[in-house]
Amino acid sequence: MDYDIIVIGAGPGGYETAVGAARSGKRVLVVERDQLGGTCLNRGCIPTKALCRSAEAVETVRHASSFGITVGGDINVDFPAVMKRKDAVVAELRDGVATLLKDVDVKCGEAVFTPEGAVSVNGGTFTAPMVIVATGSAPARLPVPGAEMALTSDELLSLEALPESIVIIGGGVIGLEFASILAALGSSVTVLEFCPEVLPPFDAEVAKRLRMSLKRRGINIVTGACVTRICPGGQVAYEVKGKEKTVEAEAVLMAVGRRPVIPQSLIDMGALTERGALMVDDSYKVVFADGKVPADTVIYAIGDVNGRCMLAHAASAQGEVVLGHSRSMGVIPSAVFTMPECAMVGLTEQQCQDAGLEYKVGKATFRSNGKALAMGEPDGMVKVLVSLTDGRLLGCHIVGAHAADLVQEAATVMTAGLPATAIADAIHAHPTLGETLRAAL
Repeated sequence: MDYDIIVIGAGPGGYETAVGAARSGKRVLVVERDQLGGTCLNRGCIPTKALCRSAEAVETVRHASSFGITVGGDINVDFPAVMKRKDAVVAELRDGVATLLKDVDVKCGEAVFTPEGAVSVNGGTFTAPMVIVATGSAPARLPVPGAEMALTSDELLSLEALPESIVIIGGGVIGLEFASILAALGSSVTVLEFCPEVLPPFDAEVAKRLRMSLKRRGINIVTGACVTRICPGGQVAYEVKGKEKTVEAEAVLMAVGRRPVIPQSLIDMGALTERGALMVDDSYKVVFADGKVPADTVIYAIGDVNGRCMLAHAASAQGEVVLGHSRSMGVIPSAVFTMPECAMVGLTEQQCQDAGLEYKVGKATFRSNGKALAMGEPDGMVKVLVSLTDGRLLGCHIVGAHAADLVQEAATVMTAGLPATAIADAIHAHPTLGETLRAAL
């Protein structure tokens, strides 16, 4: 065997797994067809967060007078400079990934599986007893006429000029983050969401509160909207409550989720798929058709490509499991970096009801929190769901400033299997936003 482990894909799941394996003394090869860091670093999490920070800076200046600060003249958003800063952040972190991989062999090119389970790259063939597929995902498109005329998130992150107006198809995480960013920078934004509420996986009450907050910031959000076609000139036709309507804008963004990127050669070997993703067992081994399991290689799939949980930190945790580490995969927080932020961990209230669980709801508002008021961020709420059976924290849902940071305390308690009183009984520093979580409990 040429290597102990071959990792296909250098996104967070792939490169962190490779680094972890190398630190334990394994000989590791990473194959990446594009750039180190994958979608998360180059076209996803990191560039959008850089843009979020620029949008926050604009909002801070725009409302500076409410803090007693006078800023003269109109606010000028230098969009090329905003994008240049975003690119600089990405480049610096990409260099950091290259440094992390100093003890790993890296080959740039398309990885192709041979029928025996070896991996071919640029004419060379390499073998290992363990191959980890971490090929990630790509933007999805609705199957409607004119879909090809819409931008994807990849293309939006490469724009050279800020569109005066934009229609965003999809009110999920990606759509709402871009809506928040572009509206703050000066675009007129309309969001069309098919479901009855934005952020379908999130708690409906918290999602509604975020939607109303975004509307107050000037974002037009239409729920229950079924897009039927996209026409030249940026016109989008959609149906809502049985009536067909249209909206026009300078640009159209398709933000309806992502689809796993599966190596065709792996399918040719007999790997099975489920709902468009690679089928894996609970140890993340790829499931093959009867009689098709490779004899000398065990193939795993982590991250977006297996469709289990399409979050970068979930991919990294799955990689640790593959390397033999014990990780609790039942508690995975997620966040939306809108203004204000939204975050969740655990079950929603609807899921508790569907499961027939006995629970109690606790809530606290940011408006009653001293730090939130001092920050000028009173728009927010914490909602917790606690089991009446054993006192465990079943779910935590937050909309408000720094929600992504606040939810981690709940996630830690849930992972440790501690009762909700572990948070309620802990003394929280004053004044802090963390007091909202304790107040809810």
